[in-house]
Amino acid sequence: MKFKNILFVLLLGLFGCSSFAQVGKDTLGGVKKDTLRVLFVGNSFTYFYNLPQVLNAMSAFSEKLHIETRTSLVGGSKISQHLNQTNGTQTIDILNDQTFDYVVINHHSLVTIDDPEGFFESSKQMVELIRSKNAIPVLMMTWAYHSNPLMIKNIAAAYDDMGKRLGVDVVPCGNLFSEVRKWRPDLNMFDDDDKHPSKHGTYLNGLAFFKYFTNEKTIDIPKRITSVDKNGQKLWLLFLSQDNADFLQQLVDDYDFKTRLN
Repeated sequence: MKFKNILFVLLLGLFGCSSFAQVGKDTLGGVKKDTLRVLFVGNSFTYFYNLPQVLNAMSAFSEKLHIETRTSLVGGSKISQHLNQTNGTQTIDILNDQTFDYVVINHHSLVTIDDPEGFFESSKQMVELIRSKNAIPVLMMTWAYHSNPLMIKNIAAAYDDMGKRLGVDVVPCGNLFSEVRKWRPDLNMFDDDDKHPSKHGTYLNGLAFFKYFTNEKTIDIPKRITSVDKNGQKLWLLFLSQDNADFLQQLVDDYDFKTRLN
């Protein structure tokens, strides 16, 4: 084997063993981007309209990151159930078997109101578990129900306090929902059941996580979000009008996310 070929093989092996993988996404001029592995732990507030898959698709429009998403989601589940692997959850097994850069914690929507002590204790235990796996925990702030917008006062205060106490960032999805209701009350953010996100709500949450992880503007993200199914065919996840997509992007881009702690 010629010397140049030997050198090439050695270099290929060196880069192939890197713990921070490079992917060849070519949607932005063929530039290779770092891969960020994110696990979403929670319930139906995350899986309505496929938030993790939406974020993954949106990351194609990032200049520097490909966001690879995985999920541990069970409808109606609490973080305490994920910690105990009850109610059909498998979070402990997933964290033991796989490695992640970030883990997003999606609490039950009423826990900050009905069980504030449980909110603190389960947050603390989950944060400690995630850090023991060398990943970074992130709290996803839930939102007020459509019929009770005043819920956000208790929710936002609880998440802000928890973030400070545990040294964890909070992605302010709940506050962003309230901003939409303030400026665009005509824009339906909720599914028919009063609490789960509509397509607009999930699009907004996807933009929020895109901004958090990439620290980039969302202006280039399209109004239609697509993915690819197991057969390699295009899969349409979300359809929005251009006006509504533009509004939600501007809202997220102009919103003052707090300084990242990690």
